[in-house]
Amino acid sequence: MLLFRGKESNPRSLAKAVNWRVLGSIDTFLLGLLFTHDVKAAGAIASTEVITKIGLYYFHERAWAQSGWGLTPQQKAAFDAEHTPS
Repeated sequence: MLLFRGKESNPRSLAKAVNWRVLGSIDTFLLGLLFTHDVKAAGAIASTEVITKIGLYYFHERAWAQSGWGLTPQQKAAFDAEHTPS
């Protein structure tokens, strides 16, 4: 599948997604606690959003791995060579 052919491996993208979500979930929990003053509500908010956002971030990373946008000319040439069908 085209979405999964990039320079980064799938496990690396997944590890980055999980790592980012841990940090994001701590932030979400603290904000939920700040606004609701309720540990249970803050936990429910943080645990619900973690599942969807890991998936969204993973697919976002894989899509960017397919894009040559913003690369230097040398990087773009290498990217194009890798993504040109044989």
